Amino acid sequence: MRLFLTAAPAEYREAARWGLPLVHAAYRIGESSVLLRQSQPLQARGGLLRMGDRDVPAVADPDALCAAVERECLRRGYEGAAADFTEPPRADLAAFLRRLGPRLRARGLRLYVTEAYGNAAAEAAVLVGTALSGGNCTEYLTEAAERWGGRLALDAERLRMDFPLPCPTGMGTPLSGAEFQALRERESPAVFFSPDLCARYFTYRREGEHRFVLFDDADTLREKLRIGAELGISTAFFSWPEVADIAGELFSAPLP
Repeated sequence: MRLFLTAAPAEYREAARWGLPLVHAAYRIGESSVLLRQSQPLQARGGLLRMGDRDVPAVADPDALCAAVERECLRRGYEGAAADFTEPPRADLAAFLRRLGPRLRARGLRLYVTEAYGNAAAEAAVLVGTALSGGNCTEYLTEAAERWGGRLALDAERLRMDFPLPCPTGMGTPLSGAEFQALRERESPAVFFSPDLCARYFTYRREGEHRFVLFDDADTLREKLRIGAELGISTAFFSWPEVADIAGELFSAPLP
């Protein structure tokens, strides 16, 4: 399985030590449909150009934006672009991605999109997240593989979430790395593994309330990659800030 590691410019040197192609989180879409770039190290070449959609203005000229992405990919030697669009889907961004996929493919480049834009961007690979708080991981990825076929790639998110018990909504509170570590040190809990979710968990009490914490570590993330590889998924993405503390465990041994 081919792995990509998403990193901001300030994280480039540390993330690059692991020898994985980087997804350069240095780009955003600005006013007048322009592509804006943060300062990057000169050696930041290869990998993918990454764009987000938070606070992105309306894209009135998708062709101009497509041309800018294409030029930057060729100039930096990128393999393509990742549109990490996580806000509610927008028609203008769908129109942009619909044009960008064929344009990049004509240059031998690849476009990756989030699942919400998978139907709009028929040329693109589709990123499906692995951080599940319910259901069955193998069944979920099997259904995704049946839906997207050879277009599927994994967004190997690191799950760290705190839930009340019971939790009718199924929605918990995301924990930062520091919050998770402090909680675990304070509680010193017994930790268990959920085969269905392919994640670890522990329980504790706070102010008389039962709580449930679901989380990933290097072993559970590697297991999710193994499941994906068995389904024929050949590409996965990690975020450097999420895995920096477990990079040695995660990347040193052979992966699927």
